[in-house]
Amino acid sequence: MGKIPPSFKGSQFPKSTLLKTPQSPSQTPLLTQKPQHFLKKIPNKRPSKSQPTPHPPPPPPSLTFTTPLLSDAKSLFNSLITATTTNKHTIPSDPRFFNSILQSYSAISSPHDSISLLNHMIKTHPPFCPNKSTFHIFLSQSCKSPDPTLSTVHQALNLMTSHGFPPDKIAADIAVRSLCSADRAEHAIELIKELSLKNCSPDTYTYNFLTKYLCKNRTVSAVNGFIRDMREFCNIKPNLVTYTIMIDNVCNGKNLREATRLLGVLAEEGFKPDCYVYNTIMKGHCMLSQGGEVLSVFKKMQEDGVEPDMVTYNTLIYGLSKAGRVKQAKSFLNVMAEMGHFPDAVTYTSLMNGMCREGNAVGAMALLEEMEAKGCSPNSCSYNTLLHGLSKERLLDKAIELFGLMKAGGMELETGSYGTFLRALCKKGKVAEAYEVFDYAVESKSLNEVAAYTTLETTLKWLLKAKEQGLVV
Repeated sequence: MGKIPPSFKGSQFPKSTLLKTPQSPSQTPLLTQKPQHFLKKIPNKRPSKSQPTPHPPPPPPSLTFTTPLLSDAKSLFNSLITATTTNKHTIPSDPRFFNSILQSYSAISSPHDSISLLNHMIKTHPPFCPNKSTFHIFLSQSCKSPDPTLSTVHQALNLMTSHGFPPDKIAADIAVRSLCSADRAEHAIELIKELSLKNCSPDTYTYNFLTKYLCKNRTVSAVNGFIRDMREFCNIKPNLVTYTIMIDNVCNGKNLREATRLLGVLAEEGFKPDCYVYNTIMKGHCMLSQGGEVLSVFKKMQEDGVEPDMVTYNTLIYGLSKAGRVKQAKSFLNVMAEMGHFPDAVTYTSLMNGMCREGNAVGAMALLEEMEAKGCSPNSCSYNTLLHGLSKERLLDKAIELFGLMKAGGMELETGSYGTFLRALCKKGKVAEAYEVFDYAVESKSLNEVAAYTTLETTLKWLLKAKEQGLVV
């Protein structure tokens, strides 16, 4: 990526080997000698003339339905049967062949017509024997059909039972997932209750799938109501995965009060929170810049005997740095190393971001050298963080040189650093340089052309107005 410019050298900006051009990876030499087992001569066996190689009959052509009309579908299937007789095609005995035909037709037809086609296929070609997967096609189709009730779903379930395939956990899972894909979660819950009364309760995978769907698409109260109903009416209790899904959802929604409540429920239910649960709650506090709460969760995690992982330390350092407690965050570098988790680019970039927030871009540059000295390579986010910090502190010469290094290394610009850098350039009257940054942002596909130009145009308008008011010379 190029050597560090001379202006970065000195007491404030010591030379950083991190910014050197990376060497191209060495090429693996090609094999110059074949392995011994390839050198053995393979005997040339010729087939006997008296035993010619038989050619299997060609498979039947596949069906493509272009219309949902049942009459056309029947005619098309009849033509397939006739063609196999005339052209000596072989119809596979595997039911999957016929199921693929039904699957194709069900994608454009109604559940009633799909069942009618099935009956026609059995009558026209008696060797075809439907299996459980056949009726799963109808079940999935009935769940996705625009039916305000569950009548078509009940019809599909009754059809399964009449053919010797009563609903089981697999059928329940297919129905729930299909109903949710049609945004019919309420019907999915209703169906689960019905199946549970018939001793066909869903398994934990189906239960947690529905919980996750509700978390993403319904309110917290709706999710809690579902958990309560499943416990009361179906005797289905949430497990650790269920609570983890719920905690992750409320943390993403910055509802830390509900996350704390769920953590207490976990203990009441006899579950011990794992590392992922604690990391999730810490992440939620980070979103709210609650560095003190992040540290409290970390301490409680240790008190409960849960060993922190790399994500834990990175989340802790990020949270403390974001909350303006950089010095305290930096003290955990040695702690995590002692525990076998060596700081990576995410760790150092979090600290650099915290330093830049405090107006200490010079310290962030010094941390860059420390980062490299310990064998950790920075990433694009690291450089964008520094570019943003240098531009914000009006250390424009350093920012320009850092941008040159990023450009030489082909690094993309982030939206925040791009806008801050442009404003810093325009404030100093370096409009030509601002256009060069714009060109690079578009060429490197860091931003789309509209977004990049909008930022530049807004900055230039501000510059013109500031000059009129005498704020900028």
